[in-house]
Amino acid sequence: MLHLLLPLVIATAPSTSSMARIPAGSYQPLYGAVGGAKVSVAAFRLDREPVTRGEYLAFVAAHPEWQRGRVRRLFAGADYLATWHGALDAGDATDLRRPVTEVSWFAAKAYCAAQGKRLPTVDEWEYAAAASETRAGVGRDATFIRRILALYAARPNDGVLPPVGSGFRNVYGVRDMHGLAWEWTLDFNDVMVSDDSRESGSAAGARDHKLFCASAAIGASDPSNYPAFMRYAFRAGLTGRSTARTLGFRCAAGGAAS
Repeated sequence: MLHLLLPLVIATAPSTSSMARIPAGSYQPLYGAVGGAKVSVAAFRLDREPVTRGEYLAFVAAHPEWQRGRVRRLFAGADYLATWHGALDAGDATDLRRPVTEVSWFAAKAYCAAQGKRLPTVDEWEYAAAASETRAGVGRDATFIRRILALYAARPNDGVLPPVGSGFRNVYGVRDMHGLAWEWTLDFNDVMVSDDSRESGSAAGARDHKLFCASAAIGASDPSNYPAFMRYAFRAGLTGRSTARTLGFRCAAGGAAS
């Protein structure tokens, strides 16, 4: 199993002071809930903002095996941290406040582990993201859907993202879940990732074809929720070593996944 080859990361005690507490509740996922039933989510904590370049720079300085040019190709593609000026040069003060991107799932998972945390699950991420500044559970609200779609459309085409904290803060105190960067989740393709490929005969692989044709709406809990389709399709195209200039992450703690 590929995850057994990951470099050992010594975890510190998690600091939850900068994390938002997300209360237990339920939400209706785009796919997968039997009979359209809602999925329960246990209470957990989530980083208030995405991990920044500056924070990730401190991580690779302490864990050189995750530096650009030293990370094993099993765990990150050739574009890993490609826009950094050097292995330990993530840019100027403004750059250090931008969300770190071009980071693989393996690298994001290692970063969170070093903080005594983990990546959020898809259910946790979607549940927390379905909140406006004043209300939770508005992910199926038509006005909210249009707002999120507009934020996605406004993303910079050149991949140069603004500093974290520029997006709205939702009712839980979490910022930038929409419109800044896509974010890794622990089970990004509906399975726990243990290697770098997906067999075409797997359950996840069997679902992928739906995302690229009109049949994508079949079986969806809300065919009008185009932002949710975009997130689902984006995750389906990833492997554990994928990187992208618009893909970052934040960490979680507690909850049923810990």
